[in-house]
Amino acid sequence: MKIRAVELIRVTMPLVAPFRTSFAVETNRDVLLVRVETAEAQGWAECVAMDSPLYSSEYLDGAQQVISDHLLPRLFAADELSGAAVGGLLAPVRGHRMAKSAVETAVLDAELRAMGMPLSQYLGATATEVVSGVSVGIQDTVPELLDAVEEYLDAGYARIKLKIEPGWDLAPVAAVRERFGEDIVLQVDANSAYHRADARHLAQLDTFGLLLIEQPLAEEDLAGNVELAKVIRTPICLDESIVSAQDAYEAIRTGACAIVNIKPGRVGGYLESRRIHDVCAAAGIPVWAGGMLETGIGRAANLALAGLSNFTLPSDISASDRYYAQDLTEPITMTGGRVAVPTGPGIGIDPIPEVVTELTTARTVIQP
Repeated sequence: MKIRAVELIRVTMPLVAPFRTSFAVETNRDVLLVRVETAEAQGWAECVAMDSPLYSSEYLDGAQQVISDHLLPRLFAADELSGAAVGGLLAPVRGHRMAKSAVETAVLDAELRAMGMPLSQYLGATATEVVSGVSVGIQDTVPELLDAVEEYLDAGYARIKLKIEPGWDLAPVAAVRERFGEDIVLQVDANSAYHRADARHLAQLDTFGLLLIEQPLAEEDLAGNVELAKVIRTPICLDESIVSAQDAYEAIRTGACAIVNIKPGRVGGYLESRRIHDVCAAAGIPVWAGGMLETGIGRAANLALAGLSNFTLPSDISASDRYYAQDLTEPITMTGGRVAVPTGPGIGIDPIPEVVTELTTARTVIQP
């Protein structure tokens, strides 16, 4: 396979409501789409980097520059190209996993569309649908939080994840448990907002029967998570700390986590995601599919991955209308707390041309 051209498309997606975490408040999502054109097919992907380097060191303008100046020239120079070969070709460029993930996914999508093979089949997924959970951002008041949770439960979401930070943790979690009872599946996500000295405070969450606490400490503080795991009973799940299969192995080996959240953009793509899945499966560590407010393009690909056998916990792959009044694709919907894995070739979904055009703020075409 040879690339004829790559188009980098920037679109702005307004969110249906502000989404607040411990590190940012988002009201719009600036999205970088990557479209790869070959003689046989075109492939689509989105880069999940944020506007600013807050969730990770990557940010969208930097990712676009890395793609155009450093990643694409390496692919253009290759005699033969396949999705499986992209990782090795881009390996000399250090880091920039979100940029690499977008490029690899677009190439893989084009390859699989030409073959008529769904991404889920290529990855080895067996599930035809994925249990859908929802992530609830930090609210201004506890009553507003309770109203939001009630709305999502009424909609059928199978698991509730509450974003937390110092000053917004024990009280909101207690209120949700008191209002909705012990039967709802509940977890929390700190996005690295706490420190080792907060261990005793975090241990107070044990009384609420949480499925897990996600990324309580800093990305680099693997040893701190090992110590925290000795103090709290709530299982620790790592997100930002896991950027490769090697990281997953070390976290499991040292006892830093009992669960792993896999986000393909964070780890460099769907092939590395599958390797992380396999490492965790071999160790008996469950995984689940995280999310980065993806449009239908990224959400469809995440569904393909989440169909693998060791994705045994509810995902963050919600319906399109959780975040967007108008998605870039036909809306991804949820029925009975589950979302179907796409069955079409490649990622199994196409952007709607007129919607992309309406929301586009910039386009750049790059050719070999």
